[in-house]
Amino acid sequence: MQARHYEYWPKVTKSIIVPETSLYNNLKVTALRYPEHEAIYYYGTSITYQQLDEEVEALAGYLQEVLQVKPDEKVLLYMQNSPQFVIAFYAILRANAVVVPINPMLTADELEFYIKDCEIKNAVLGQELYQNVQPLIDRTSLKNLVIAAYGDYLSDNFDGELPEEVKASRALFNEPNHFLWENAVQAGYKPGPHDRTGNDLAVLPYTSGTTGLPKGCMHTNSTVQANTVGSYYWSRATTNTKHLMTLPIFHVTGMIHSMHMPIFGGSTMVLMTRWNRNTAAKLIKEQGCTHWVTISTMLIDFLANSELKAEDLSSLMSISGGGAAFPKAVGEKLFKLTGLEFVEGYGLSETIAQTHFNPPDRPKMACLGVPSFDVDARIIDPVTGEELGPNEIGEIVVNGPQVMIGYYNRDDENRNSFIELAGKSFFRTGDIARYDEEGYFFIVDRVKRMINASGYKVWPTEVESYLYDHPAVQQACVVGVPDPRRGETVKAFVILNDDYVGKVSEEEIIEWSKDKMAAYKYPRFVEFKEAFPTTSSGKILWRKLQEEEKKKAEGVK
Repeated sequence: MQARHYEYWPKVTKSIIVPETSLYNNLKVTALRYPEHEAIYYYGTSITYQQLDEEVEALAGYLQEVLQVKPDEKVLLYMQNSPQFVIAFYAILRANAVVVPINPMLTADELEFYIKDCEIKNAVLGQELYQNVQPLIDRTSLKNLVIAAYGDYLSDNFDGELPEEVKASRALFNEPNHFLWENAVQAGYKPGPHDRTGNDLAVLPYTSGTTGLPKGCMHTNSTVQANTVGSYYWSRATTNTKHLMTLPIFHVTGMIHSMHMPIFGGSTMVLMTRWNRNTAAKLIKEQGCTHWVTISTMLIDFLANSELKAEDLSSLMSISGGGAAFPKAVGEKLFKLTGLEFVEGYGLSETIAQTHFNPPDRPKMACLGVPSFDVDARIIDPVTGEELGPNEIGEIVVNGPQVMIGYYNRDDENRNSFIELAGKSFFRTGDIARYDEEGYFFIVDRVKRMINASGYKVWPTEVESYLYDHPAVQQACVVGVPDPRRGETVKAFVILNDDYVGKVSEEEIIEWSKDKMAAYKYPRFVEFKEAFPTTSSGKILWRKLQEEEKKKAEGVK
């Protein structure tokens, strides 16, 4: 394991002991320690840790007694951020079952794949998503539905803007095997003994499927605990910290940093069902949020709010995240407003969030950071598997306690996804990067994203970082598009800052780029957009933009 980065390690231990207990035990211990402490703040409603644990126990009993959920059975969790999501996640664990958290943006046809892949019989879902689930009852193994209305947890104590899904009244369902959330948690059933240990499967998050069919990442209680405990110590959280939850918690980053980690430490989760930059600013100010784990696209939108005031954000002690490169210009704007540097990290669904993060007291811009607790990260030649040295570009491979035990039902994928180095098994991330002499890692791009322009390798992330230096550019996404002469050429999609709309042209951005980048790198085409297609976790769907360009090219032919 390389140790050059230890010189810049924060004043915490370099190794942690991963708990051998289940994730549910974290909630039980916290509820015993701090029963009256606020666990969740939800649009004016406060839920204590005792209340949270009681509802988890009640729903777990209902799952076992009424739905007949068995040990190790996979249960679908299909809803947006809400108190019910947190309760259901821990109730499934409490029932000795396995959580399958699925993106609430998926349609019925997309959802069918996951239900069949895991042979799911039971689901907990938000009522607004029912239309996507109902058709699947007759053509899959799905049988029982517990249906929740987010508005059940509303009070009259919030005067801000509410998402439509939260304002909606509770719907009634009279069909067989349809169970209302309220009835389930009030039925009074008691669950049987909780007997899960660190080695038992806990959660099965799926990869996005951008390189093929989605794959379920098998995470045990121990792999999840490794990052839950690691993020707690790294972020310097305490029982009194308040964590703004804006990332979707079906996704591993939000799941770890905005749910599991606060519960482990007895902190408060300030929960948002849908992203709204004005509501986020209001909650930070009024609730005194101290920690915010977000994504660069969300933070860019937040900082574009001209009404933001420094004094309204004074409670914030930490803003961190990952998922996409964070532009230098936006980082400078954040620091000027808050005095905080954006602390980037890096991880994957296969590693249940972070394998790298920046030291809070010595972060570097546009940097993945250094390997996390007990992580051995290296750079290899993606073709030969040869280990590379400082500033040599290759694929990131990682060995650590948070690495999944494998893909679910994907033996071939498992064989191709791991490599042995120095007698240890390393997961192949598919990400191209380098590390400097101080042991900090820097992303270059995804292997699949590289643009081959006349034989020259162009990494879109690098071009995007240059574009963010232009004062007119709020967001940028660079893709390769077909070119009859060069094979591929570079195109940039740009969202303009409000002050520059109608005042700058695509051609001006291209001319500006010529002075900033090598001739083979600068974008030959620029197209202004009002918005980008994104995942529910805020990542720009660059592949969708690229596919649209390829279809245009084929239409021309």
